[in-house]
Amino acid sequence: MEIVLLDAKTIGDDIDLSCFQTLGNVTRYDFSTSAQVPKRVEEADVIILNKVEINEATIGTAKNLKLVCVTATGTNNLDKAYLESRNIAWRNVAGYSTESVAQHTFAMLFYLLEHLRYYDDYVKNDHYTGDTIFTHFEKRFCEINGKTWGIIGLGNIGRRVASIASAFGANVIYASPSGHAPQEGYHQVDLDTLYRTSDIISVHAPLNEYTNALINLDAFCKMKKSCIFLNLGRGPIVVEEDLAKAIKSGAIKAAGLDVLCQEPMSPDCPLRALSDHSNLLITPHVAWASIEARTRLMQIIFEQVKEFFHLA
Repeated sequence: MEIVLLDAKTIGDDIDLSCFQTLGNVTRYDFSTSAQVPKRVEEADVIILNKVEINEATIGTAKNLKLVCVTATGTNNLDKAYLESRNIAWRNVAGYSTESVAQHTFAMLFYLLEHLRYYDDYVKNDHYTGDTIFTHFEKRFCEINGKTWGIIGLGNIGRRVASIASAFGANVIYASPSGHAPQEGYHQVDLDTLYRTSDIISVHAPLNEYTNALINLDAFCKMKKSCIFLNLGRGPIVVEEDLAKAIKSGAIKAAGLDVLCQEPMSPDCPLRALSDHSNLLITPHVAWASIEARTRLMQIIFEQVKEFFHLA
């Protein structure tokens, strides 16, 4: 069996992929452009990829291809009609990063909520040395306990965030942009109610016709001025120009993003101009990427290949 990894760098050099060598010959590429793919997959039985576009132009030369494995949940990069026309199966992976994304959600929240950058700088810039009193709380912060936490997108990650937020004593509510029926054990509200009443809002929804550009200036203006907004779903759910306006105008207190409309960040991203705003935190789509999550991801892919080819 010929197994080709087209963009292995997206998984990281620290993850052991030697298990795939027990299944056949493995060829690993760090990155692959669309132009490079046809030559690289000519002999492949299995291709493993994250962001590479899979369509007739890229895999038309792959005469032996039987299985396409996506090292992610989203499959927007697959031309499924073309794969079906050639009887090529595909697999994706869900649920592998729930703990990692939930953890990062709270890491971002605490950074913003407790002004950790300010307090770290205060000490490291030597302001605390010989200070007047034993404490310094110029930047005031509040407790999660008793606050309302609004979640947009109550899938596996949303539910995990809800359980942790509840453990901190938050009143958790959620909204379903697609209008799904209420989930038992959770308090569903409409989006306007969520915007108006939440002290913390976190997005964990997929990108679809219901969520694209959902969080715009109108939504930000409905939020409390004390609200902390977090997006760990998909970048285009938020209108970035409108978020920049909301941050600069004080429409909301702070925002944390792990996803952007264009990744890596576009030079034209309107949020680049806010680099001096301590109430904006952006991380480079890393919430999913704990060591455990990436290891779990590739183990699932390994098992998918074995199952497909009926290997013990």
